Amino acid sequence: MSDEQAPAGVDEADRVVPAPPAPLAEPVATEPAPAPEPPATIPSVASAATDPARWGRVDEDGTVYVRTADGERSVGSWQAGDPQEGLAHYAVRFDDLRTEVDLLVRRLATGRGDARATLRSATALRERLVDAAVVGDLVGLAARLDAVVVAAERAEDAERTARAGARDDAVARKEALIAEAEALAEETTRWKHAGDRFSTMIEEWKAVKGIDRKTDDALWKRFSRARETFARRRGAHFAELDRARSAAKTRKEELVAEAEALTDSTDWGPTAGRYKELMAEWKAAGRTSKDADDALWARFRGAQDTFFSRRSETFSARDAEFEGNAQAKEALLAEAARIDLADVDAARAALRDVQERWDALGKVPRERVREFSARLKEVEDRVRAAVDRRWQAVDPETEARVAQFRARVEGFEAQAAKAEAAGDHRRAQEAERQAAQWREWLAAAEQATR
Repeated sequence: MSDEQAPAGVDEADRVVPAPPAPLAEPVATEPAPAPEPPATIPSVASAATDPARWGRVDEDGTVYVRTADGERSVGSWQAGDPQEGLAHYAVRFDDLRTEVDLLVRRLATGRGDARATLRSATALRERLVDAAVVGDLVGLAARLDAVVVAAERAEDAERTARAGARDDAVARKEALIAEAEALAEETTRWKHAGDRFSTMIEEWKAVKGIDRKTDDALWKRFSRARETFARRRGAHFAELDRARSAAKTRKEELVAEAEALTDSTDWGPTAGRYKELMAEWKAAGRTSKDADDALWARFRGAQDTFFSRRSETFSARDAEFEGNAQAKEALLAEAARIDLADVDAARAALRDVQERWDALGKVPRERVREFSARLKEVEDRVRAAVDRRWQAVDPETEARVAQFRARVEGFEAQAAKAEAAGDHRRAQEAERQAAQWREWLAAAEQATR
């Protein structure tokens, strides 16, 4: 028989493809017991030992005869002594046969025996009665055996019918298992669950008895093919999963290498953005094996933590610097607020000094930039207003001042253009700021002339 002949245990480890099924012994059919034959339908036979002379005799020369329906028949010879003892001897033999028949009747009545075997035994005993060397009620025993044969034939028919029904039920049960196995083999992706179910179905298959070997072999081949199909699909699935995990591992190793290379960067904004992109790419890369994934993630996360810890330390130091700048600018604003506007020229000089020191101090915390700009502008507006009032009060010189202011504007604009061309953005901004100031004064002077 081939290796598909019978079921064996299935290795259901989630990643292991089952080995080909090992041979399994053909299940032995258990035959159902026939319906018991009522004892009343089988005539009883009296023991010959109680009155052997009723059934036979011994003549003068010692020949022993038994009476039958066709007359007397010689069954043997008795030369050892009293003829009655000879009759008793052959009567005991008859009772032995009667006991055998009684056993067959009890088997039929209890349904414990094989009806076919009972029929064979009854037929053989019936044939032995024709020349059996016994003395007893051969006619009654023959009638009893005839009844046993009839009852055994009926019981055999009943057993045959029951076996056929049991066989059909067994075939139906195995076909149901085959249908389930084929559905799992073609459709399921729950690999562990399906593997466990195949293992359970093997045990269920073994428990189904009563099918002839040829039919059972054909059914087993179908079941085995379903198992093999499932094993191939599961193997292909995990092979593809291994390939995907290998690709994911390679991709994550690349991401880890880039993340580690960025740990020393001081380009804080772009690098932080790149780390965010790397995290998105990490999630899209898929999973590899748990151990490898955990190890790579530890490295990737460690690189991120190193960079962001450095950035946090740098930002903390910068924030402390900005806070110091803010305190210094608070002092400058307090100083600017005390500028005496009675002497306009002195006020302008004091304001320029404050502005220069203001620019030299550098940045303040982001949330206070607008506040400081507004407060400095208030001081500048106060000084500008004082200048405007002075120029408006000196009418004869207004025209000259207008020309002077225009010259200053043009001078500062030229300085701004030159500094910008030289790449000195700070000086260009300062010159432009001065030009803007003089433009405002020029506008005020021109307004005064009007």
